[in-house]
Amino acid sequence: MIAALADIAPDFAEYVFEFPFGDIYSRPGLDLRAREIATIAALAAMGNAAPQLKVHIDAGLNVGLSREEITEILMQMAVYAGFPAALNGLFAAKEVFASRPPAS
Repeated sequence: MIAALADIAPDFAEYVFEFPFGDIYSRPGLDLRAREIATIAALAAMGNAAPQLKVHIDAGLNVGLSREEITEILMQMAVYAGFPAALNGLFAAKEVFASRPPAS
């Protein structure tokens, strides 16, 4: 993402990276797994952030979330964000899951 914005808004790309990952993600109180659960839920609930949701579903898998846990997080969003948001999240997860080797 930083490279994609380098020619149009390099400072913005830096802000988008430094604030969440430098300041927020590095705070004590939640581990990376818990932070990814919260982020996946929030992005899914927004309903308009599919590219970012896919990045964080992938990150969730990288920090130890299972495909089943991610699916449950997204299904939970039907209650609070509606079925369209949950469906969009599940389709994003399906894409991410298909792009990775099967879980062992």
